[in-house]
Order: sequence, then structure tokens, then C-alpha cells
Amino acid sequence: MAYEEKRAWVMAAVALLAYATYAVQVGPRLAEASAASVPYASALLLSVGGSIAATIVWEILTSGFARDGARQKDRRDREIHRTGQYIGQSFVILGAVAALAMSLARWDAFWVANVIYLGFTLSAVVASVAKILAYRRGFQTW
Repeated sequence: MAYEEKRAWVMAAVALLAYATYAVQVGPRLAEASAASVPYASALLLSVGGSIAATIVWEILTSGFARDGARQKDRRDREIHRTGQYIGQSFVILGAVAALAMSLARWDAFWVANVIYLGFTLSAVVASVAKILAYRRGFQTW
């Protein structure tokens, strides 16, 4: 398995795990109180920070055990990464547009923050899935 494919698997797993952890922490609180009174900021920041830290730790650990040249990217790796990022970034844009519309409609900050976080999570997961599929099923450059 290519090193970049492993990175895509880890990114998808970390993003899903971080978001699921956040949802488990905040979801029950939302069922008990209104969105305006739910304390979500610390859970959101810990979730995002934890996912960043987990990804950095994984990079450090695996770079020490990687064989020589395993981290070298060839043209195909760069193309797959670029295309995956383009596909994933569409969800950041959708999340930003949704957050803008929600802000203009004066929705509660809870919902605006959560739609942005969901956009980031979907971006990471969809980009990772696109990369994994490109490695597994082949990649056609245009």
C-alpha cells in the first residue's frame, strides 16, 4: 500500500472519529436544552485539536518506521492528492455558503459553527475516499 494511501485512510478515520466523539458529547446536551444554551465550544475545540494532534503523532510515528524512499511522491501520487483535495474542498465551500446563509438569517451561533465543522469533516472524509478509490481502482488523468 502506498504511503499516501495510508495517509488517506488515517485522515478519514481520524476525521470520522473526532466528529463522532464531538457528536456523542454534544448530542445528548442538545436533546435536553436549546441550542443557544448548549455548551459546545470546548467540545468542538477539543475535537478539532485532538484530530490535528492525532494526525501529527501518526505522521511522526510512521515516518520513523517508513523504509527509505517510502515517503517519496511520484507524479501519480501528486495528481491523486490534488484531485482528492479538489473534490473534498467542495464541501468546505458548501459549508461556508450554508454558514453564511444561516448567519444572514440570524440562526444561533451553535448551528453556524456546527455546519462549518461538518463541512470540514465531510471535506476530509470525501477527499480521503476519493484518494483511496484512485489508488484502489486506478486513476485517469485528464
